[in-house]
Amino acid sequence: MKVAFVGKGGSGKTTLTSLFTAYLAARGKPVLAIDADINQHLAVALGASEEEAITLPTLGDHLPELKEHLRGDNPRITSADAMIKTTPPGSGSRLLRPFAADPLLDQCFRTVSGVRLGVTGRFTEDDLGVACYHSKVGAAELLLNHLVDEPGEYVVMDMTAGADAFASGLFTRFDVTFLVCEPTMRSLGVYRQYADYARDFGVRLAVVGNKVTDEEDVAFLREQLGDALLGWLTGSGHVRATERGQVRPIDTLEPENLAALEKLVSTVDSVERDWTRYQQQAVEFHLRNARSWGNDRTGQDLAAQVDPDFVPGPAAVTH
Repeated sequence: MKVAFVGKGGSGKTTLTSLFTAYLAARGKPVLAIDADINQHLAVALGASEEEAITLPTLGDHLPELKEHLRGDNPRITSADAMIKTTPPGSGSRLLRPFAADPLLDQCFRTVSGVRLGVTGRFTEDDLGVACYHSKVGAAELLLNHLVDEPGEYVVMDMTAGADAFASGLFTRFDVTFLVCEPTMRSLGVYRQYADYARDFGVRLAVVGNKVTDEEDVAFLREQLGDALLGWLTGSGHVRATERGQVRPIDTLEPENLAALEKLVSTVDSVERDWTRYQQQAVEFHLRNARSWGNDRTGQDLAAQVDPDFVPGPAAVTH
């Protein structure tokens, strides 16, 4: 199952992502996490040192190899250079299993505290003023389009803040999107904007309250969010210790917060993916991006990359 955490900057979505993935890993669940936030803090939140986090390989740096690898022998894709971030898989494409041995995944991902972790990459000095962060996140989107996960397998992404995910079709790649919301009007504003953008695309959106301190905070979230509020996490000594570099086992998290994480997991587990719809949405956003900029960028009509009869999924994995 593919899961995203989104929210206002500073709402705690990276913290929630790390707690959720650590909770899964501690229970023996296979979990692959991707840090796609412009502020790359997920590795440290999971227990890596700052020095270790800086040395992690990045998906952005491996984008040319990733394109060539995923292209496989798909006859509709003339070259790796003709692939853009939204290119959908087709017959001959290489579909990847998130936990199977694969030379490129092994290059791009490392295990941190029991979690298989990939990072899109930090902004470098060379990027400043000349590059958009979406160029790095595009590597993750391309990977998700070709990643075949099954029930009981978890692919979790810490997303860019706010509504940045709507710059492409990335926001449709998830079975459940958890929006982390503080009990503040600013945080609620981000939720309402996200919900408004996502409404027409069948995005399964659930709100998780964070930094809740008392019943007044709970009442505020319930009044403002109604049934969209799935649950909430309270202020946490466990989290504060982690932020000071004191990494503790997830089971030392407060009982009420562990119960909230279990509710998130059960929500994800209740979903069944429709692979046909998943591919249809990939194609829809690929055609939008092709018309908007991709055709001009590559000098090709990228609509020709679409395989109209192809549906990804476990039965389609041949490599």
